[in-house]
Amino acid sequence: MRLRTVISLSLGGVLVAGLAVAGVGAANAVANGEPVPEGEYRFSTRLVMTGIPTAAGGKRNSGCSGALITDQWIITAGHCFRDVNGVRVDRPVADSTVATIGKADVTGDGEGVALEVVEVHQSATADVAIARLESPVEGIEPLAVADAPPAVGDVLRLTGYGSVTSTNPVQENQLRTGQLTVLNVQQSIVGVEGFAPASNTTPCPFDSGGPFFTEPRFGDPELVSVVSNGPSCPHTAQENSARVDNLKDWITQTVTAG
Repeated sequence: MRLRTVISLSLGGVLVAGLAVAGVGAANAVANGEPVPEGEYRFSTRLVMTGIPTAAGGKRNSGCSGALITDQWIITAGHCFRDVNGVRVDRPVADSTVATIGKADVTGDGEGVALEVVEVHQSATADVAIARLESPVEGIEPLAVADAPPAVGDVLRLTGYGSVTSTNPVQENQLRTGQLTVLNVQQSIVGVEGFAPASNTTPCPFDSGGPFFTEPRFGDPELVSVVSNGPSCPHTAQENSARVDNLKDWITQTVTAG
């Protein structure tokens, strides 16, 4: 299995780009997914971290995906915030961590916001972190956290700003989406596999933390897990997403205290 985070590392003026722990293979962001039209899934979040300290004394850049879950808090993968030893930490680690929310194309004319992340909290039991933004977001409906896990066979939707290839990957400006089905539900993991538009529709680098959510025929979407790790994309094997419904009490308590 492979973490979905990618780093760009600058040492001695030489830029080296590569996967933190991943293999390679051509794929689209949310591999074999579809571009999201402007105005849809506006809770989707693009995270850009610049100036993360490294053990060698240099700096690296990274990026993740996520979702707005209250007017001032986002959720993403815990491994998106790691110290120089690769340990998940309860704080922003970069010189700057900017969350762009509400824009399918972050370079386009759609309405959205770009805000600094100022506070991070890690789940003790899953690869999940929640982060507070510098100010509240107005005019964007947050994604609700589910009260219960999905059932085996349920179809979940995923959104993310991952790269368009896992060969020399680069974080994309365009939000993409696809659907995956639930294979199993464990204490901290929801196992999923590709469903649509293709059987190998799966997350790619920089999709870490992207939301998996239900789309009920009547009612609002609900978050059930976030992208954590899986084989090199695209693939038809199991993708491990980090379960969040059983973290709802912790999320509520942390947000309220914050």
